[in-house]
Amino acid sequence: MNMKKRRGRTSRKRRRNHSRCFSLCGVNLSHKCEYIHLKKWLKERGYEDNILRPAQFSETGRGLMATKALQAGELIIALPEKCLLTTDTVLNSYLGEYIIKWRPPISPLTALCTFLIAEKYIHKKSLWQPYLDILPETYTCPMYLEQEAVNLFPEPLRRKAQEQRSLVKELYVAAKSFFFSLQPLFPDDVESVFNYRAFQWAWCTINTRTVYMKHSQKECFSRDPDNYALAPYLDLLNHSPTVQVKAAFNEKTQCYEIRTLSHCAKNKEVFINYGPHDDQRLLLEYGFVAASNPHNSVHVGTDSLLTYLIPEDKQKHTKVSILQEHKLLDNLTFGWDGPSWRLLTALKLVCLEEDQFTSWKKVLLGDTISEMNEKKSLDLATKICTSLIEETQHVLQKISILKRDYVHLVNQLTLVEALHMENLKILLLSAENFQHLHCTAV
Repeated sequence: MNMKKRRGRTSRKRRRNHSRCFSLCGVNLSHKCEYIHLKKWLKERGYEDNILRPAQFSETGRGLMATKALQAGELIIALPEKCLLTTDTVLNSYLGEYIIKWRPPISPLTALCTFLIAEKYIHKKSLWQPYLDILPETYTCPMYLEQEAVNLFPEPLRRKAQEQRSLVKELYVAAKSFFFSLQPLFPDDVESVFNYRAFQWAWCTINTRTVYMKHSQKECFSRDPDNYALAPYLDLLNHSPTVQVKAAFNEKTQCYEIRTLSHCAKNKEVFINYGPHDDQRLLLEYGFVAASNPHNSVHVGTDSLLTYLIPEDKQKHTKVSILQEHKLLDNLTFGWDGPSWRLLTALKLVCLEEDQFTSWKKVLLGDTISEMNEKKSLDLATKICTSLIEETQHVLQKISILKRDYVHLVNQLTLVEALHMENLKILLLSAENFQHLHCTAV
């Protein structure tokens, strides 16, 4: 009888180290056909790279790995203009003559969406096929999430997600007549080629993957900004809120260049920074959440704040008017260091006693009115924080149940769960700080 060989401590240690190596270093994807074709295609257009390598990472998914140690200030990528997909690319294609003669002019964004949809349709005949082959088929932006998942978003993300969906729908409806003008280019009905699902995909591709590159205003386009450039290979770089880079199109070299201002060890993932965005913005625009994001914050809804106004407060309506006039009902947040200045200022105004109310302008200037006002506003901030903790924990429990009952939505629900978990970290830290402040005051 064959018996399995027992694995000892050394074997277990080796497996742990292998797992850790995968987590930190990723798995090389260079041997895969799509990346071989992409690198060959880029080389034909003047780009050759020995610094970055496509890899799969356990934390971030697909990204780029350093083949050597990178120093601060080092040029990590210089993508020639020939590799960039811009409105110039679109105008120089078979779509150019249709765009030039169309009135009223379409927007640069619509032109890029149209090109992506058309190129994906012809696919094998497309000059951009190697790039199209590595683009995601779907995205994890709110645009692609089921309503059950979107309903679990905190405010104001839920509202912004709905606004984004409406915006894209309007863009699509406005472009439909232009799409019909392209019928001579396609054997199939253009309505089936340029359907809403295809437009969603193209819009998300541009919104999540373009780099900023300003172009001169062209008469054949509307006055909307023309500052998009899709950058094959470069757009595999993932975001980290803790790294710094310099990125811009270099007019001298005619390349889009990125220099890292951070060190990166060999075989580790190379990151860039999309900007100082909180997790709600990252999820809305890019479809992911960054763990322990220093720019993250938890929003306090206007309705939540106003529920704490005492009904018998004679200055109630005046207080609300002042808060509205000075825009102190928007962007009220808890951050890693506790309540924001805006939130505390709003609470101090809400907590003003009748005999203190004439000092409301001093509150807006950041002056201390009285120890009692300071204590009351701090108590109110603690109450709101506690309420948000309970609310967040309730949503997390709901998500846990939904993940069990709706297996097909597990990935989407896990993304929303990550957002709430990050919010909970901030709120619990704020609650801890409040407890310390109360103890100090006593």
